[in-house]
Amino acid sequence: MSLLITTLLTFIQIYSTLLIIRVLLTWFPNINWYNQPFAALSQITDPYLNLFRSIIPPLGGIDFSPILAFLLLNLLGSLLSSLGTIPLLG
Repeated sequence: MSLLITTLLTFIQIYSTLLIIRVLLTWFPNINWYNQPFAALSQITDPYLNLFRSIIPPLGGIDFSPILAFLLLNLLGSLLSSLGTIPLLG
């Protein structure tokens, strides 16, 4: 069980890093998102961000969906961390 939790926590950290890179790259309007490696990054992160874009649409040209995305990932990571410290019965 510990291996599964560690793997999920590592995945969350890597995915959070990819989201940070994606958000930072949106500050550069001249990036062509159809060229590699930007297209791959977009394909990996946009489905997750689109979940939150449907909840909070961009307001005044500012996209707040990454804030919710990071909050959920941090919450999930915290829950997994605490789950890893609780001794399981059985």
